[in-house]
Formats: sequence, C-alpha cells, structure tokens
Amino acid sequence: MKVIVGGVIEKNGKYLLVQEAKEKCFEKWNFPAGHLDVKESLEQGAIREIKEETGCDVELDGICYIANKILEDDLFVMIIFNAKLIKEEIKFDKEEILDVKWFDYDTIVNEMHKELRGNYVRTAVINQKKNVIAPMDIVDILKD
Repeated sequence: MKVIVGGVIEKNGKYLLVQEAKEKCFEKWNFPAGHLDVKESLEQGAIREIKEETGCDVELDGICYIANKILEDDLFVMIIFNAKLIKEEIKFDKEEILDVKWFDYDTIVNEMHKELRGNYVRTAVINQKKNVIAPMDIVDILKD
C-alpha cells in the first residue's frame, strides 16, 4: 500500500506548488507531497515532505482532501493537509523538484488543467478556499 501525505499552503490568496522532476510526471505541478515513511505519523510525514520539497516550515491545522485508488495489485491512499506557513525559505533538491512557485486561485482552478499532476490538486485548492477542511481532531495515532 502506498500512502501519500502533503499539504495545501496558502499565503495572501496564492498557493505554493512544486513542479515535479520525476519522469512519470515530469514538469507537472503538484502539492509538496510524498510517501509516508515507516515509523512516521501522517502529520510528521506531511511536514517532512513539505520541508524537503519547498524548504518551508509549516504547521498542519486540518485536512483538505482524502482519496484512495484501487490498483491492480496495490492500494494508493492520499491525505492532503491544510498547512499554515510558519517560515518561508524556498529551497529544494533539483533532482526531485524543478521549481517551486506561488499561483493564484483562479490560475490553478481555471487555467492549469493540463499542467497539474492530477485534478485532485484543483479539488484540494477549491476545498481550502471554501474552508472545506476537516479538523485535526479526526487524526489519531493508535498506540495499540
């Protein structure tokens, strides 16, 4: 099973997206997101992935989007948090990310259909803008 975590980061009406360097999604714009590591909580993974892909420090205050996809021999789960920017310091590994940029809402929603990695990017941004955000209280770390 693949678990992807990441975040929607908004500042002054603009959203921070990363341009992918991976061959399968080369030059597509996405949230800062990636695979959850073993022995890592959903929150820890999202904060780490955002930091690795943008250089920014964030805190998470809700969930904007959850999805799953049933693959032929696997399962894919994606959890995208609402991330509040604490410290903006754009830096990234150019082997993994081609660029990091702020985009306004209308550009993402109305103009970037082919440039986005998937329609989920648009959906999560719309959810964030409309304040369709589940509270962090629904996220729990099971101890037993």
